[in-house]
Amino acid sequence: MLEKLLTVFRIPELRRKILLTLGLLAVYRMGFAIPLPFIDQDVLVQRMKQMQQGGTGGVGQVMQVVALFSASDIGNATIFGLGIMPYISASIIFQLLGSVYPPLERLQKEGEAGRRKINEYTRYATVFICLLQSFFWIRGLSGGFGTGGGIIMETYDEFFYHMVGAVTMTVGTIFLMWIGEQIDAFGIGNGISLLIMAGILARMPQAGLQMVGPAFTEGVKPGTETGIERLLLLAAIFVFVVVWVIAITKGERRIPIQSAKHVRGRRVMGGQRQHLPLRVNQAGVMPIIFASSLLMIPMILFQQISSAWPTSNFLKTAANVFTPGRGFVYNLSYIALIYFFCYFWTAITFNPKDMANNLKDYGSFIPGYRPGARTASYLESVMVRITYVGAAFLALVAVIPTIISTSMDVPYLVASFYGGTGLLIVVSVSLDLVQKIDSHLTMRNYTGLLDTEK
Repeated sequence: MLEKLLTVFRIPELRRKILLTLGLLAVYRMGFAIPLPFIDQDVLVQRMKQMQQGGTGGVGQVMQVVALFSASDIGNATIFGLGIMPYISASIIFQLLGSVYPPLERLQKEGEAGRRKINEYTRYATVFICLLQSFFWIRGLSGGFGTGGGIIMETYDEFFYHMVGAVTMTVGTIFLMWIGEQIDAFGIGNGISLLIMAGILARMPQAGLQMVGPAFTEGVKPGTETGIERLLLLAAIFVFVVVWVIAITKGERRIPIQSAKHVRGRRVMGGQRQHLPLRVNQAGVMPIIFASSLLMIPMILFQQISSAWPTSNFLKTAANVFTPGRGFVYNLSYIALIYFFCYFWTAITFNPKDMANNLKDYGSFIPGYRPGARTASYLESVMVRITYVGAAFLALVAVIPTIISTSMDVPYLVASFYGGTGLLIVVSVSLDLVQKIDSHLTMRNYTGLLDTEK
């Protein structure tokens, strides 16, 4: 394996792509150390501690979840505070509209020209979403979340700061979007996905220090939280979960396909037997993102109402029920929403009718099923069955952090690396990156990173 890694850096073109990608990711991380102007950093740190402790109506939990899958650091007022969250939101909106709005659906079928036009619309929508989100977020930091004001230096006008801060954060997000596009064009891997993965992995040192830090300060004591057997068990569980997620992510149902024979003079063409791969986890990470985002609404709503009527025990109980990781009702609602969004997202991204028509146009068919409607019906029934398995996988991955956190008394920041959105994103992006590096090696007659020597 070490020899294969050295081979990667011996190829000049591939080495330039990797170094450029690493350099742009370093620029992305440095931006989180540049604060917005006119901010009193001492007051801001105090406000963030209050919000993360849940004293501001659940805003702390919202920030953690949003920051995890958007490559952002929304808890800090920096130039990259929004990350690429607005671009992700705009992309999802246009992907959903593409299945219900005919003009966008026609653009999607126009190939490269249509894709460029949709990307242009997505960028415009990103700027609009950025301005709205950054303005309301900065206004919330100034006292809108119930934490009091005071983060803006007294020598500056508050409305002027709101506008300057919103424009600065918008420009920061646009710059991150440009970095992602440069990685796509001149680097290696998917730029936006790599930014998200970098944001998730940047939290790993803090989580590792939080887990093993007490062992250095208090010493290794068997039978306690710093016991070596507990640390080894957590390490073994982490390895098992990662291997399991990789196996399911790569898992697919292969549908046999037979191509029709064609006679060209004295030669017989076609007649080959291939397969059509259908992924078990067709929906990817989107169902978890949608489900967790939707469950934030009742939590924030009940907490805000209960703050207005502090004597109501029902509102306090309802707020606790819908707090992430607390109670049977939340976990059951979480799993039900994951199943719903799995089928919903699969129905949008997987079109059995178009796939059956494509097979028919290329002269291929599934043995035992007539081309056209019968093939489409068969593909739909297969996808319904494997989506059920994929939804069960996503539901289990989503609740693993809660199980680890509650049963083993592990901080949630540490437990979040054992499952959930972050682990799925890191695994899928890493597999895609390795696959693209392998393609470069194969073009130059080298052995891939995961291929066995022949």
